[in-house]
Amino acid sequence: MIKLAELSLQESRNAMRKLKNFTMKYKFKSESDEIDFFKNRKSHFLSRMIYYNEMYINETQKPSGGEEILKKYYRTALNHLKRFFDKNVEFYKYYRTQSTYLDDKYFTRKNLDIKLILDTFVFEADSRFSTSHDYKVAEIMANDMLEVYLKNELIKLDRTKPDTFANAPKVKLSWTDNKSALIELIYALYYNASFNNGKADIIEIAKYFEAVFNIDLGDVYRTFLELKNRNTRTKFISSLNQILQKKMQESDI
Repeated sequence: MIKLAELSLQESRNAMRKLKNFTMKYKFKSESDEIDFFKNRKSHFLSRMIYYNEMYINETQKPSGGEEILKKYYRTALNHLKRFFDKNVEFYKYYRTQSTYLDDKYFTRKNLDIKLILDTFVFEADSRFSTSHDYKVAEIMANDMLEVYLKNELIKLDRTKPDTFANAPKVKLSWTDNKSALIELIYALYYNASFNNGKADIIEIAKYFEAVFNIDLGDVYRTFLELKNRNTRTKFISSLNQILQKKMQESDI
């Protein structure tokens, strides 16, 4: 993992260097062209560099001492992501809702608005290759990937435990709807604190559903990120509500 992170970081840095050299010579055709570059294209490459750098740091500083120490280490790293979110919640909202009304200030080089700047390092950045918020977008994208990486490491630790579902019901029920629908349902139950008075974590719940319904859910965290990016986030649950309401109304007749 360390070697992978190191090589990927080197490749990302090389890509960013080439991108910067290209940008120094390129004249954007319009303001919207410039906005698209700094909001979407540069941030895509930059997010990979941030991600692999953080992964490298996490892997090289990973402590010894057993499963519980490692779990604490990864959970602390996840808490850092949460603090970043709390600090930047307004911009998260702007970015996640695909808003554009401040794009001309956030993602163009000429319209630097001091009142909108979140970090002091912006003043030290190369103004020819940076805007006030292109790095912030890259951090958000990188943190999404880091969340998946860190939670997958926790999953690996849980999978080393003995099977805790040996006494699951013997009746064979297989989940025949799509996996994303079940993951949507699992997250709804998790956030509603429906199991163990809210003390069961998402991995425990997902593993139980896998055992009971004979299904491999794969990377539930990544699927959840995909659900959040859909136009209709709770498609399955909304469909369940409609069907149940309809059947209740029919039974009243």
